[in-house]
Amino acid sequence: MVFIAIFRHLPFGAACVSCVMLRVGMFGLSEAIWEKMMYEIKQPFHSGYLQVSEIHQIYWEESGNPDGVPVIFLHGGPGAGASPECRGFFNPDVFRIVIIDQRGCGRSRPYACAEDNTTWDLVADIEKVREMLGIEKWLVFGGSWGSTLSLAYAQTHPERVKGLVLRGIFLCRPSETAWLNEAGGVSRIYPEQWQKFVAPIAENRRNRLIEAYHGLLFHQDEEVCLSAAKAWADWESYLIRFEPEDVDEDAYASLSIARLENHYFVNGGWLQDDKAILNNIGKIRHIPTVIVQGRYDLCTPMQSAWELSKAFPEAELRVVQAGHCAFDPPLADALVQAVEDIFPRLL
Repeated sequence: MVFIAIFRHLPFGAACVSCVMLRVGMFGLSEAIWEKMMYEIKQPFHSGYLQVSEIHQIYWEESGNPDGVPVIFLHGGPGAGASPECRGFFNPDVFRIVIIDQRGCGRSRPYACAEDNTTWDLVADIEKVREMLGIEKWLVFGGSWGSTLSLAYAQTHPERVKGLVLRGIFLCRPSETAWLNEAGGVSRIYPEQWQKFVAPIAENRRNRLIEAYHGLLFHQDEEVCLSAAKAWADWESYLIRFEPEDVDEDAYASLSIARLENHYFVNGGWLQDDKAILNNIGKIRHIPTVIVQGRYDLCTPMQSAWELSKAFPEAELRVVQAGHCAFDPPLADALVQAVEDIFPRLL
């Protein structure tokens, strides 16, 4: 197969990059299998570090139009960090694009630090960034763990949210974390990869894998930590794409996502109970919201998006024939479209 990258112009305005993958067979190029449309990545015009606690400094950046509609991108994990490609979901001509790396990950400091690192610390950090930048209200965009954090932030500060675009709904419930990291869930779909995931854990401790991994990821021996982090991250990376490929994650780069995910999962995301987010939906039902969900998402299955849409009937649920990764073409297209469609409601 070959990839052809071209510049296109959407009705919305700015140039976007469209990557079309064409099947090459014995008769030459055939029809496009898919099309991925995201905006051209612009460099930040403003960035820095914000001291949010005695321990933590978080990285923040702004790109796009300084006078545009503010939007904040909340990455997943917890612990994944953001990348420059995340700017591509937003038209840089009309959006003031704010991206942060949450505590302990990405460019934030110190790396992989779980101390003073809870959902409510992150919610407070988002507010500190908003106040620092002098933004009154903004669009909040988040996927996977970022959808959890977006909802928690919106329910805490509804007066500061113009709209929500959510992907891969995760409500941080024990049933969801067990699906991903305990036996009997997604392990049944990829048993061969599951064997690699459980390998670091003694057989007599595999009935509570998340807790067992906690001991390894926070072990005093750095080699033990890094080995466990790599196994954790390899397992999750394999599940993210609609068409999985063999993965071999860097051990040190894996430490933040493995350690912080485990830290949050062990503590139930610091939510009051497993219905906390759904029970507080009444606080945000007036906020324009689009939910984009991959039908075949193995990390954050469709059930949670469905339950959220039932509790939040004003939100629009868009189901895409895709998996979990926001950069897989069907989801990337749907997310760009969701932002374009919600834009008039933000003005």
